[in-house]
Amino acid sequence: MMEFPEDFNQLELLDTHGHLIPRGVGSQWTGSREEEEEVDEGNHSEEWYLEKEDALKDRPMELILWAAENNRLATLLALLRSDPSLVRCRDEDGYTPLHRAAYGGHLQAACALLAAGSAVDPRTADGWTPLHSACRWSHAGVASFLLQRGARLNAQTNGGLTPLHLAASCGGPARPAAAAAQTLELLLSRRQLRPGLRSGGGETAGEGARRSGPHHFLFEMVEDCVSVVPAQQDSCWK
Repeated sequence: MMEFPEDFNQLELLDTHGHLIPRGVGSQWTGSREEEEEVDEGNHSEEWYLEKEDALKDRPMELILWAAENNRLATLLALLRSDPSLVRCRDEDGYTPLHRAAYGGHLQAACALLAAGSAVDPRTADGWTPLHSACRWSHAGVASFLLQRGARLNAQTNGGLTPLHLAASCGGPARPAAAAAQTLELLLSRRQLRPGLRSGGGETAGEGARRSGPHHFLFEMVEDCVSVVPAQQDSCWK
């Protein structure tokens, strides 16, 4: 396992190199950041998608990962009907179809995968769960659905990052400010949240947000309330 210096800041690395986070063997990604953003925008014709599906038809594991990432719901459902075990397949980095659907923000695909028996909290080689993926790319709808299905709110990656750390970090492609704020509010409103958890670099999500995020003020939601009545000065979250 790679070792990092004590002052290494994982969130800063995500901000500058988040576009290089592995997307898995199915996507075979080797292009530039600009090309990736073109793919993310979904500006492809139906013919392009059909050609991709045809090229992967004899590799069902790669095809289901690709289908989940690209929200090809009909293809996804057909694969699951033909071989239900595909729901548990992984790419070389440990990403499952549910991870792919989560970081793509594809709610219907995530629903289909869980209905087909996917675990809600599979971990990648780096310890990422689908909830981490959804929160990193500000997909509040998918994050909310995963939490409703029992995803671990305070799960930590191998580097100690929680979904809250990832939602609080700024930067990264295709992350509108409103979507980032909505994802943060979703997490901060959960009573089971442990906002004081620290990353491997020793930083809480709130500290990271104050350092680099535009929505640090939202963390007031989990700070101790100040009451004018002395007898009721307990934390709001007790």
